[in-house]
Amino acid sequence: MREQEIVFKNGNEMAALAATQMNFHVMGYFPITPSTGIPEELSSHKAEGHHETVLIPADGEHGAAGICYGAAIAGGRVINATSANGLLYALEQLPVQSGTRAPMILNVVARTVSGPLDIKGDHSDIMYTLNTGWIILMAKDPQRVYDFNIIGTKIAEQQEVMLPVIVTSDGFFTSHQKRRNYIFKDNKHVQEFIGEYKPQYTALDPKKPVTFGPYMNEPDLINNKVQLSRAMDKAYDILPKVMEEYGRLTGRYYNILEAYKMEDAEACLFVLNSSFDTATEAVDLLRKQGKKVGVVSANVIRPWPKKEIQDIFRNVKSLCVADRQESYGAKAGNMSIEIRATLKDDLENKTLVFSKIYGLGGKEFYVDDAVLLLEEALQVAENGKVDKDFDYIGAYEGNKHYEPKKQVENVVSDYFENNLTVEKDDETDTLVVKGVNTRELTVMPKRIAPGHQACPGCGIFPNLNLFTKGLKGYVVFLFHTGCGMVVTTGYPYTAFRTTYIHNLFQNGAATLSGVVEMFHEKQRRGELDKDLEITFVMVSGDGGMDIGMGPAIGTALRNHNMIIFEYDNGGYMNTGYQLSYTTPHLAESKTSIVGHAFKGKSTFQKHGGRSTFHKDTPMIMAGTHIPYIATVAESHPVDYVKKAAKAQYVAQKEGLAYVKAISACPLNWKSPPEEQRSVIGTAVESCYFPLFEIYHGITKITYDPEKSQKKMPVSKYFDRMGVTKHLLTEEHKENLNSIQNEIDRRWNRLKALDEHPLL
Repeated sequence: MREQEIVFKNGNEMAALAATQMNFHVMGYFPITPSTGIPEELSSHKAEGHHETVLIPADGEHGAAGICYGAAIAGGRVINATSANGLLYALEQLPVQSGTRAPMILNVVARTVSGPLDIKGDHSDIMYTLNTGWIILMAKDPQRVYDFNIIGTKIAEQQEVMLPVIVTSDGFFTSHQKRRNYIFKDNKHVQEFIGEYKPQYTALDPKKPVTFGPYMNEPDLINNKVQLSRAMDKAYDILPKVMEEYGRLTGRYYNILEAYKMEDAEACLFVLNSSFDTATEAVDLLRKQGKKVGVVSANVIRPWPKKEIQDIFRNVKSLCVADRQESYGAKAGNMSIEIRATLKDDLENKTLVFSKIYGLGGKEFYVDDAVLLLEEALQVAENGKVDKDFDYIGAYEGNKHYEPKKQVENVVSDYFENNLTVEKDDETDTLVVKGVNTRELTVMPKRIAPGHQACPGCGIFPNLNLFTKGLKGYVVFLFHTGCGMVVTTGYPYTAFRTTYIHNLFQNGAATLSGVVEMFHEKQRRGELDKDLEITFVMVSGDGGMDIGMGPAIGTALRNHNMIIFEYDNGGYMNTGYQLSYTTPHLAESKTSIVGHAFKGKSTFQKHGGRSTFHKDTPMIMAGTHIPYIATVAESHPVDYVKKAAKAQYVAQKEGLAYVKAISACPLNWKSPPEEQRSVIGTAVESCYFPLFEIYHGITKITYDPEKSQKKMPVSKYFDRMGVTKHLLTEEHKENLNSIQNEIDRRWNRLKALDEHPLL
C-alpha cells in the first residue's frame, strides 16, 4: 500500500485533487451548477503551482466538448466537468469522441434537466449518455469521485479499450457535501499507477499523418461500431483487474456492483449513487425486525454488468428499482428497464420487479422513504404478485381550486405609458427623442415588481427598470438563464408584471425570434388585432452573450423586430463568478485565481502570450449591420432612457436593436453595494465602457469624457473593484499599461468612427 493522508473535502474538490495529482494536459470547460467547483478548484491549485493543466474557458459546453476532443486526439490527457443541460448541449460530441477512440475523463455532476429550470441533483442528465459509447462509472461519495477519476483514467488509456470515461456523482448531495477522504500523499504514486500515456495515433505526429473521423459508407461503419462494442467488452474484462490493482495500493477495493446484506435477502432495493447509503440505514432498521432485505447499487453502468445483475438477484423474490429519472412513456426509469431486460434473459430468475421514480429535482430521499419501498417489496414477495408496477413517490396533489392571481390590471393600455416621443429626422437619418423628464420617469410603474431575491447592490434591476422606462406599452420578455432569471421567478411566484419566457443561454435569441414571427403571422392571418403593438425584449447577461453569441448573431442577420438587452457584469455570475470573455483582462475570477504561480486571467497562446482583452460585443453586433446598437450606463440616466426609446422605435419599425449596459455585481466585483453607481461612472469616465450608438452604420459618441475634462486612467476604475486591484501593483505595471493602451486604442478608434461617418 502507498502512503495516504486524510482530507475533509466534497466531491468536486476530490475530482480536482485527482486531476491535480494526475496533472492533465488540458481542461476545456464551461461553468454550470453544480459541477463548476471542479474547474474552480483546479484554478486554485494552479495558482499555487500544484499542476500545469491548461484551463481553457469555452463559449459553451458544446465548445468545451470540442476543445476536449481536439486535445484528446492530439494525444494528451484531458478532463472536463459538466451537468444537466450542459451535458445535453455537448451530447452530439460524445459519440464522435468514442467513435474515434479518444480517451478522456468527463465528470458529470448529475442534475435535473430543464425545463422548467432546477439546479438540484437527479439522474435525468446522465441517462442520456447510455448510448454514446462512453464507459460510465457511478461515484456514490467523494471518495469514489477521487478514486474513479484515477481508475477511469487508467482504464480509458488501455490499448484494448481507448474509450472516454464518465465519472458520475450526485449534484449537491455528493458534489457539495464534505466528508473525510483519503488521498495519495505523493503525486508520483498516482502517476505510477496510471502509467505513461502512449496513444497509438495522434494528430501531432508528422511521421504518421492520420485521418480522424472520415466519411464512412454503411458497410464500413458497422465494422467501426463492432470495434467500439468489443472495446466496451474489453473494458468489462479489465475493470475488475484495475480495481483490484487499485485496492492493493489503497486498501479500497471496489466491485462492479455495490451490495449490502444481500446474502439471504428476499426483498431488496436497487438505487444509484448517494441514495445507497441512505438505503443501507433502512436495511439495518428492517433487519433488526427480522426482515430479510438488502440493497444494491452499481459502480459501473457502462459496460452494463449483466452477469453480476443476474447473479445477485437470482434468489431474490421481490425487487424495487428506484430511478431518479423517468424514460417518459416507458413507465419506468432507465435502470428499471435495463434490469428487467437483464433478468428476463435469466430463465431461472423468478424475481418480481416493480419501478419507482423518486428524488427528481433534488428532492430528498430519506431513510423513511427507503423503508417504505423495502416494505412494499416485502409485501410483493409475500403476496407473490405486483399490484402496481410503476409509480412516483414523493409527489403530491396540488390545490385543485387554485386560481392564479392577476398581478396588474390593463397592462396593454396606458399603465406603462410615458411622455417620450421618438421622431426620425429623414434629412440627417437620426432618431430624436423628446419629452425626457427624469422627475416624471421616477414615478412610472416598474415592469419588474419588488420582491426579487437579488444580492444587495445588484445592477441588473436598476438597469432593467431604467431601460424599460424608455419603453411604452406592452412588453414580452425572454430571459436567458442567469441571475436576472433565477432571482425573479422562484415558483410559484414571479416578479414580472408582463409576459415572461425563459430559455437557456444558448438559444434565447432564436426562441424570441420565433415568438416575434408568430406574432406577425397571426396578425397577417387576422388571428390577432392588427393594431396590437408588443415590444419583444430578450434580456441576457452573466456571460449569456458568450454561449448565446451564435444564435444572437443569427437573429441579427435575420433582423427580427426585437431588442436584445445585455446587462454585462463581466463574468458568469449566476454560477459564482467564473471567467467570461467580458471579464477584464487579467482580472481574478474563480477560474482565474491569482496566486504566486499564476497571475490572473488565463493565457493560452504560443509561448505564454496574453489572452484577448474584454469582449467588445457592440462592435461584434455592428458587424451584422443591424439598424441600431447602443451602450448605456446607469450613471447617465437621460442618455440611457433616450436610447431605450430609440431601440423600441427600431424594434417596431425597422428590425433588431441591441443595447448593452454595464451592470454592477458588488458581490463578485468585491466592491461596496452602495458605491455601484459611482463605480459604473468610473468605467465610463475611463472609457473602459464608452457610451455611443450606431444607427444605420453611423457611429455617434453620446458622452465624451475628454470634452467634459473628466477622462481618467483605467486604474481609477480597477481600484474600485477587489478583483482587479492586484493589477495596480508594481508587479503588474506592464500589464496595466497594456490594458490602458488597448482601452486608448478602442477609444481612439471610436472617435474616428464618430468623426468619419463612412468608417
